[in-house]
Amino acid sequence: MFSKKIKITCFDFKSKKNKKIKRLISEIIQKKDTSYKVIETFSNNYKYSFDKKKITKLKKYKSISVFGLGGSSLCIKAIYDFLKFKIRKNVYFYDDLNITVPRIAKSKNLDIVISKSGSTLETIVNQNIFSKSKKLFITENKRSYLRDLALKLRSEIIEHRNFVGGRYSVLSEVGMLPAELLGLKSKKFKKFDNLIKNKNFINTLINNVDMMHELYSSGKTNSVILNFDKSSISLLEWYQQLLSESLGKKGKGFFPIISKLPKDNHSLMQLYLDGNKNNFFTIFDTIDHKSQKIKNKNLLPGYHFLKGKSIKSVMTAQRDAVKKVFKKQGLKFRNFEIIKKDEESLGIIFTYFMLETILLGKLMKVNPFDQPAVESIKKETKKNLVSFFPKNKG
Repeated sequence: MFSKKIKITCFDFKSKKNKKIKRLISEIIQKKDTSYKVIETFSNNYKYSFDKKKITKLKKYKSISVFGLGGSSLCIKAIYDFLKFKIRKNVYFYDDLNITVPRIAKSKNLDIVISKSGSTLETIVNQNIFSKSKKLFITENKRSYLRDLALKLRSEIIEHRNFVGGRYSVLSEVGMLPAELLGLKSKKFKKFDNLIKNKNFINTLINNVDMMHELYSSGKTNSVILNFDKSSISLLEWYQQLLSESLGKKGKGFFPIISKLPKDNHSLMQLYLDGNKNNFFTIFDTIDHKSQKIKNKNLLPGYHFLKGKSIKSVMTAQRDAVKKVFKKQGLKFRNFEIIKKDEESLGIIFTYFMLETILLGKLMKVNPFDQPAVESIKKETKKNLVSFFPKNKG
């Protein structure tokens, strides 16, 4: 255990690639390859492209609407859902087409439009139809549709650094500026500088990376995330994108599947326990001291073992049962347990998963920072839309 706020239990396995992974960690920390430059955003020494004093005036807005796709939106959604109990503002996400549009007091709302390229089609469409409040754009410092629009509207533009990909952007301007506007402290998320000096953290990282690579090499490519915490769904969706988009290349990669427990005990658990054996598991949970308690007087005879129990205590019993049965059956799993939910614990999770994914990419010999295949869909979509218009006869 390397933190009082989070506990990570590794796969039941001893690392064989200890020295190799340690060397890779050293290369990443020292940024020997220019592709590692994104690591700068993990540190408290990172210089944001926005001035905190300049955005103070934006804190007056009572609600925020986020226009963005993929990592541009998921990282903010993960922060908001996980730490909603600390946030006094409403946040609305325009992260898909055909969305349900909430009623918003326009004068009290700030629209944040995010796209690294400035040409994300869904973001362009949504902001065109639904963005009606004061606007703040986060995009690269280069010519693009959204940058041109921002200049035309004389809106505030925050630079999205070109070395920061969307799924790795949570500790950069993309995630930390909205976090500040929500009343959170960006500094508290940044624990990288301490973590890389912590032997327990490094050993945990090495063991899990090594085991995941061994599991992948043996044909176990389904990474099933058993989630016992509703507030963590967006966080795990962010991780799902991080893992699949970073490593799904050259016929390689993991298939991350988010499974909601205990609900899926009554549907998918049969498959996990007695179906094909190409899965490994990550159990994800948080401690909740405010969970509703069972009404003792309404219990019928034979169920007094529920007396005094809360919903969370029942779920904890189910989680521990899953671990015990998995162990008996030899199913490989690890466990993440958030002891205290705050910026620090969430920052550790962000940092851990990004480092783990980068290391796995290096072991699997794929570039964890690009996503070349997705571009083909974008190009084909644009061709289809262009073909809908008659040719200009002028």
